[in-house]
Amino acid sequence: MTLLPRGFVRAYYCDHFVLPLPERHRFPMEKYRMLREAVALHSLVELEVPEAASQVDLERVHTADYLSNVISGTLSRDEIRRIGFPWSPELVERSRRSVGGTLAASRAALTDGVSVNLAGGTHHAFAGHGEGFCVFNDVAVAVRAHQVSGAAARFAVLDLDVHQGNGTASIFSGDDTVFTLSVHGENNFPFRKERSDLDIELPDASGDDRYLDAVERGLKGALSQGPALAFYIAGADPYEHDRLGRLAVTKEGLAARDRMVLDQCDSAGAAVAIVMSGGYASEIQDTVEIHEETVRAAAERASGRAQTGEQRNG
Repeated sequence: MTLLPRGFVRAYYCDHFVLPLPERHRFPMEKYRMLREAVALHSLVELEVPEAASQVDLERVHTADYLSNVISGTLSRDEIRRIGFPWSPELVERSRRSVGGTLAASRAALTDGVSVNLAGGTHHAFAGHGEGFCVFNDVAVAVRAHQVSGAAARFAVLDLDVHQGNGTASIFSGDDTVFTLSVHGENNFPFRKERSDLDIELPDASGDDRYLDAVERGLKGALSQGPALAFYIAGADPYEHDRLGRLAVTKEGLAARDRMVLDQCDSAGAAVAIVMSGGYASEIQDTVEIHEETVRAAAERASGRAQTGEQRNG
């Protein structure tokens, strides 16, 4: 890993590994390219292409049968419908690269304090099946890799997507080294929820104040366990104009959420790997701007740490 100038944050991208989708498919795949182009203008971001997650990486989380069926294209029609994407070789490569971005970002976070994957957050993927536009569970794969390497002993998954991270909750059930937090809409997908270590369910139209109070409460619980590494699943879909969200949170509220997460992780001494997760705003540019603001908050945090270090050294 190359050294960056002080104050830079690494951002990993894979949008050029294009996943072909049918015309008018509801998943906003274009947002990833738009986000990468937007953050490229930010002077504190170093863009890098991650390696694809290896078979060994994926096998630590996903069952052999599921992996074989995904890679060979032998998923059943029902399994493909549940994922929500048509199968293609490009789907496999893009999914592996997205997981690779979270692996790379989490390794960089342990070195730099904070890092970003401009994709990822595929929290609906279970060990033995995918669903909800999620093929492989990137955060789970990264956690398992760090457990094997010994790079960190305790982890927190701070899932602030509007939909519960059901796959993540299932995978880490019974693992006392990983604290799973999910702050989500109680009436939203998935309609059969799993049990996270801490679930905070919110009614439709909660708005900024109620949402931020829930996030603050959740962070206190998740970070009280002393994780060395936190994964921040920074969904843009609590936004008030998101087609699938319904929580009525403003852009300003989501920006305050980003700062709160980074502040609380900093106070807890936890490195932070940020992944983007969902965002389905009526205007795709709104989703891009919300994600971009998350990256900007990370860059500002990296810059602030650098200035603090310079003052101490001075």
